[in-house]
Amino acid sequence: MKKLIYIIMAALIVSCSNDSDSSSLAEGPSSDGQGGSMARFALKGDYLYTVDEFDLNVFNIQDATDPVKVNSQNIGFAIETLFSYKDYLYVGSRNGMFVYSVDNPEFPEQLSAVQHFTACDPVVANDTHAFVTLQNSSGCGGTVNQLEVYDITDTTNPVLINTRSLSEPKGLGLYGNYLFVCDDEIKVFDITDPSASVLVASINKNAFDVIIQNDLLIAIGENGLYQYALNPNDVSDISALSVINI
Repeated sequence: MKKLIYIIMAALIVSCSNDSDSSSLAEGPSSDGQGGSMARFALKGDYLYTVDEFDLNVFNIQDATDPVKVNSQNIGFAIETLFSYKDYLYVGSRNGMFVYSVDNPEFPEQLSAVQHFTACDPVVANDTHAFVTLQNSSGCGGTVNQLEVYDITDTTNPVLINTRSLSEPKGLGLYGNYLFVCDDEIKVFDITDPSASVLVASINKNAFDVIIQNDLLIAIGENGLYQYALNPNDVSDISALSVINI
């Protein structure tokens, strides 16, 4: 079911990106594909990156009708998520976060790795910080439910600067100086100071991931997709637009 939801979500994102507003607060270069924090693939230029339980795989998709696998690198085990930002890939596993450079797109280079408590581990990042949620739900094998914030100014040496206890956090997304986190509801944190996040708004919706494209928020739940309009001048002004039930 989650795979089907992500396919529909991707189609919506492509459609919305055609009408993008350059004043958007959303993070990430517009020329690349945009997935959620719990995705296992990332599109960057002529390359598709995927993760399985053990490996980071690289496909050349310059000819979309004939993708070619050009590389596979072992990361470890229990690999779960893949998030791209600029020239970096952030890989989440049940035991830690890995940062890769794709300056050489066919041969990603591991820059750093950080270990944490065993838990499910989605990751998002911007220029200076990476945000990780850890949860102990069934299948994750952990004992903690929290948000972790890393200073990644030096991508070769991420530094944990803050942790925040949550109920059962899952996917998350960045919107300028705000972080949306799927928890017992979708919580919105002001991260102007990443070492001291402040809860400023919430959406009464149970979702497992979010994608933010310009001023559009798509929340992904077990039963469908929920679209919201965001107000860049007032993050608490969130308007429901539509529901796609699955």
